[in-house]
Amino acid sequence: MRLAWMIATLLGVGHIRPAPGTWGSLVALPYAWLLHMIGGFPLLLLGIVIAFAKGWWATARMTAGSDNHDPSEIVVDELVGQWIALLPLSYAAWSMQISMLAMWPGWIAAFVLFRLFDIWKPLIVGWADRRGDALGVMLDDVFAGIFAAFGVLALAALYHGAM
Repeated sequence: MRLAWMIATLLGVGHIRPAPGTWGSLVALPYAWLLHMIGGFPLLLLGIVIAFAKGWWATARMTAGSDNHDPSEIVVDELVGQWIALLPLSYAAWSMQISMLAMWPGWIAAFVLFRLFDIWKPLIVGWADRRGDALGVMLDDVFAGIFAAFGVLALAALYHGAM
């Protein structure tokens, strides 16, 4: 159970108040940058897959036998969703061999948009959240991250005059 707690709460970050989900998203940012620096876009993508699988397992362990399917201290789902929101930046930096930090406005957009979609829970994000199980806990943030990633792409296109 200790390993599940460490994974699900991101080593206790989920216990920071107020707004543990926002703290989980903030902590995800330097880790995404580190993965990108070590292995570029492919490593960040692999990190998402691994974090999703471990997060699903840890969330299922942490919520087993509980009526609360999504306790606020579980923030590994925010890490996964935030990393997904950053994928367009990682891909652009990796493919064009530029610093990912040079796209700092995109980082802000990815963070704000991910938090917006994670809190608002529109469409399929809300559906996943209403599943009431560990997979739903993870999926709602995956979908929020996907929405945020598309938002980042749209804002980048507007900024660079492609739209």
